[in-house]
Amino acid sequence: MQTREQGSMAETLALSWLQHHGYRFLEANYHRRIGEIDLVMQHPDNRTIVFVEVRFRSGQRFGGALASVDSRKQRKLRRTANAWLQKHADSMTPARIDVLALHPADRHTPEDQCWQSHQVNWVINAVEE
Repeated sequence: MQTREQGSMAETLALSWLQHHGYRFLEANYHRRIGEIDLVMQHPDNRTIVFVEVRFRSGQRFGGALASVDSRKQRKLRRTANAWLQKHADSMTPARIDVLALHPADRHTPEDQCWQSHQVNWVINAVEE
């Protein structure tokens, strides 16, 4: 499977996982010169905006999906999220940036982390201001 196809599949899986947990879809692939946000969701509280960076790795070599969100990527995510908020929300809107990492599940994957044959590692508020 090509990298672009894997990314699209991972975003689809992440979206269905988040919707299953009560999140409402707002936008995908929000792109600005400074960066891109994979998914923009509304928290079930109907107030908080959640920006989601989706990462997929076929294995855990090189630290896996979570390790790939380095300080440079975090800075880009913060700037892009702030650009979205300036355009779509007021200054009092609560927001956070999560990372949702996926990789193929195996027989040791805990049931509550398994979604459509993939292990989900959801780090809430993974990127802080």
